[in-house]
Amino acid sequence: MPVDVLLFDFGGTLDADGHRWSVRWYEHYRAVGGRLEAAAFESRFRDSDRLLASHPTVRWLGFRDTVRLQSELLEALVPDGHALPWGDIASRFATGAEAIARRNAPLLAGLASRYQLGVVSNFTGNLRPCLEELKLAEHFEILIDSAVEGWEKPDPQIFTAALQALHCPASHAWVIGDNPDADIRPALLLGCSACWLAPAERSLPPGLAPTLRIAALPELVPGLEAACTG
Repeated sequence: MPVDVLLFDFGGTLDADGHRWSVRWYEHYRAVGGRLEAAAFESRFRDSDRLLASHPTVRWLGFRDTVRLQSELLEALVPDGHALPWGDIASRFATGAEAIARRNAPLLAGLASRYQLGVVSNFTGNLRPCLEELKLAEHFEILIDSAVEGWEKPDPQIFTAALQALHCPASHAWVIGDNPDADIRPALLLGCSACWLAPAERSLPPGLAPTLRIAALPELVPGLEAACTG
């Protein structure tokens, strides 16, 4: 089947090798002495996501400022927040994401010479300034931000909007993401091919049959070529 379009998730996909933002924040939080268990931190992180999305300045924030604002929200939400160095936590989080983005930029440039590329992300209305700061935006023809579109993954309408904007049938598109429920399942239901980006040790969720599985984004090119010629 010919491939015309590649649609990428952002957080956990373009800035990490399959590790969600909440997981990475939690690792940095624990590294400086945070005491909450993972489930309790996850709940507070989701609260910080909602507050971030409704913040009056978020639509204009770049990547570093978004991370800084989220760190301030988390500091107020976790019970031991006042005792932790949130500036250091935010810096470590941002530095790690920036390093992966720099690694991925040449890969995306090469893919953009062969395919139409897009991003479909559940984000906070400032996907474009974040990707511009990370020097990734230039590789994509469309950037679909859930807070702007009014639909969130796994709603298939957000993927359909991207495909319509690129004038591409689902059968000629691939979706690449780290979230099996938000990225992979809806893509397959629409008739797209789907590449799941996840660490090798992560178990395949029940009923999930991605077209391709990779552990780092540079594996996409050989995997894509093998899937399309095999």
